[in-house]
Amino acid sequence: MNGIHDLGGMHGFGPVVQEENEPVFHEDWERHAFAVLNLTMAAGQYTVDELRHSIERMPPAQYLETLYYEHWLHAAEDLLDKKKVVTREELERRIAEMAPKEKK
Repeated sequence: MNGIHDLGGMHGFGPVVQEENEPVFHEDWERHAFAVLNLTMAAGQYTVDELRHSIERMPPAQYLETLYYEHWLHAAEDLLDKKKVVTREELERRIAEMAPKEKK
């Protein structure tokens, strides 16, 4: 399958720049995304193949505009919704509850 997610080995994108002493996680939310993905997979909610397939179905522009762990979150949200573990509305409500509150 040749999709936007299959950029490896393609010419014209320049060299891959490696960050010296790069940390595993740049931000705390990445650590949490990693945990969510691994816990939901360990609980048998979906397989790695389903995860990859969900990522591969992302619209190309969205895929290119988002970070690595955002791809994982997209797939987890998509699969948990499709399997009726949690609805999109429940996710949106929880996100709103966790969002920082603006000071008046």
